Amino acid sequence: MSGKTLKMKLLKGRYGVCRLDKTEFIPKWAKNSDFFSITRTLDELSIVCIEESIPSYIKYEKDWRILKIEGPLDFSLIGILASISAILAQKGISIFAISTYDTDYILVKNKDISSAIVALTDEGYEIID
Repeated sequence: MSGKTLKMKLLKGRYGVCRLDKTEFIPKWAKNSDFFSITRTLDELSIVCIEESIPSYIKYEKDWRILKIEGPLDFSLIGILASISAILAQKGISIFAISTYDTDYILVKNKDISSAIVALTDEGYEIID
């Protein structure tokens, strides 16, 4: 990446990763925050959204924090997610990644977010609020 330091921003709030049936309509509660991601596949409807919006009857994994790689990132860049995931894997930190046209988002469990930030800053990433 030509030696340029990547900046990451820790988004406010805690998020949930939801699994709904592939035939479900996209619910209104899924769109109640500044950040949400919706993916429909042949197998499921997957939603990432602010945790407090998720109804209790929905199957979801809770307590995620989001690190946004400040972009936009050029499509020619190679290995950004691989590098970040390798750093965090070495520390035993699991991630859930979301990519958009402009950038990538790394979800880390709240219990691991401090360790993730330390690991990334030790490797030259800049974390901003």
